[in-house]
Amino acid sequence: MSLYEHVIITRPDISSNQVEELVADTIRKFENLGAKAGKTEYWGLRNLAYRVRKNRKAHYSLIQIDAPASAVHEIERQHRINEDILRYMTVRVEEFSDDPSPILAKREERKRRDKR
Repeated sequence: MSLYEHVIITRPDISSNQVEELVADTIRKFENLGAKAGKTEYWGLRNLAYRVRKNRKAHYSLIQIDAPASAVHEIERQHRINEDILRYMTVRVEEFSDDPSPILAKREERKRRDKR
């Protein structure tokens, strides 16, 4: 099995609770296909670089998984069918980092800077 980081970009008009349910459902599907889920991160409602299906914002989520390639292909096939998912990207990595992702690290840095 290989290590992957899977980013899901969902529609802005669904709630953050629905996004969390979608991520949990995706993790369950991965586990049913023989994968192991690692850390998940919700990056929040963020601006898109360009319009996607007439949307300017979207919810971003990250899932770290240890999965066979067949499981990743099946989940990506299901994401293409799901209307709530605007985009997704799966990247193979050599190892998982225990540090927060650069997105969350930047957010924490901004919070510390604003407190001064």
